[in-house]
Order: sequence, then C-alpha cells, then structure tokens
Amino acid sequence: MDLNLEGETALVTASSSGLGLASAKALAREGANVTICGRDRDRLDAAAEEIENYGFGEVLARQADITDPDDVADIVETTVEAFGSLDHLVTSAGGPPSGPFLDMTEKDFYAAYDLLVMSAVWTLKEAYPHLAESDSGSWVAITSTSVVEAIDGLVLSNAVRRAVVGLVDTVAREWAPDVRANVVMPGAHETSRIKELIEQSMERGEYDSYEEGLADWSADIPMNRIGDPMELGDVVAFLASEKASFVTGTSLPVDGGRTRS
Repeated sequence: MDLNLEGETALVTASSSGLGLASAKALAREGANVTICGRDRDRLDAAAEEIENYGFGEVLARQADITDPDDVADIVETTVEAFGSLDHLVTSAGGPPSGPFLDMTEKDFYAAYDLLVMSAVWTLKEAYPHLAESDSGSWVAITSTSVVEAIDGLVLSNAVRRAVVGLVDTVAREWAPDVRANVVMPGAHETSRIKELIEQSMERGEYDSYEEGLADWSADIPMNRIGDPMELGDVVAFLASEKASFVTGTSLPVDGGRTRS
C-alpha cells in the first residue's frame, strides 16, 4: 500500500532504538523526511544510518533529552528549518523503572510523569502551529497496553501513561479537523526494553533465565509470540497517512490479541 507520505516531514521522539526507531524507519520507507532524537550520540548516529539504509526520506538526527523543554523546542525548530515543515509527530519515550508500588518513591513518580507525559506536552506545544498549518497534520502517541490493562510489576507505566491517552482524546476533539490524534498501545515487542524488564525480573528472582522470561511474556499472547518492532512501526505510519484520514481519537492495541479489555 502506498501511504503517500513522500516529501512530508515527521518528528519521532525517543527514536534512537526500539519502537520509536521502528516508527521512524516505517515513515522513511514511505518517503517521509524524518527527525529522530535521543540522548546517546553513538546510538543516535547508528540509528540514523539504519534509517538511511532502510528508507527513502532524508534523516535528521538530534541529540536531546525529551524531559528538557529547551531541548524539545530545539528539536522542533531544527526540524522545520531543515525540511520546511512539520506534518507528523510521533511521541515515544523509554519505559520507567519496573517494580511494585511500595518500591517506588515519590521522586520515581515525578520522574515518570516528566518522561511519559510532560515530554509529550512540551513537544505538542512546540509542534502544534506547524501541524495545524499542514494539510495532513497528525500526532500518534506510542503508549502501552498497560493503559487499559495493568501489567504486574509496572506500576509507573500502569499509572502514568494513562494521562497521555486522556491528552490524545482531548486534543483529537479540540484540534479537529486540522490535526488528527491517535494512540497506539503496543504489547510485548522484541526491543531492548523487553530485555531490560526481563533482566530486572531475573535480578528479583522471578526468572531463572532470559529464555524463561521471554516465554512468560509470550505465554498469554494468542499469536504465540511477541511482536517485531516494525509491525508497530507500520501501524504508526498508516495512522499518520491519508489512508487513515477519518481516524482520530482512537486507541489501537498492537499486541497479538493479548488485551482483553
């Protein structure tokens, strides 16, 4: 399917790895110019090279911390300077620490809120004038299935990510018809985040091996496996495209059928 994204511009936050990178790759494959960002320069450069080898659009890589509003403003500004417009925004963020409620401090909750919610708020405020000016303005927020079904041991993700869905639901109505806004709710995909969560569970004695942890993550998925990140990226690219021009204010699980809500 041709998504007709050639020559359009997308900014994908927290995109030097994982689902953010997969989304940037999918958009670039469809011809969009893409800005990616991350804190680690080496990993960011490697991601840019991977996208250039995979897609057709141009790539701008900016080192930035999305919990710093000044960095966020710089990313948006340099994107528009480089490509002349900003048509699509994809907000992604690394996952907060895992663990049960009683192990989390107030500082952990505030940090998770900045990472997952305020990073999106700051980016939206900077990006909105450009998205509204575009003929195809869109925002896709990558969250998690934890926003509809709590995942054991992920209290920060369970509690805090839900605010992003409320934000999407609100602006989808306030900004229509100029800007569409949607949520994708990924389940388990084979990213460094899954590896990190399994390793943290191993440290707590919940699994004896990585393979046991991976099998446990796959056990309740009807498709009998975890996802490939590009399967999520393809959905993000579709939601950004004119093929989804009548889709806004929706939350779409991409989880192999695991979610029952």
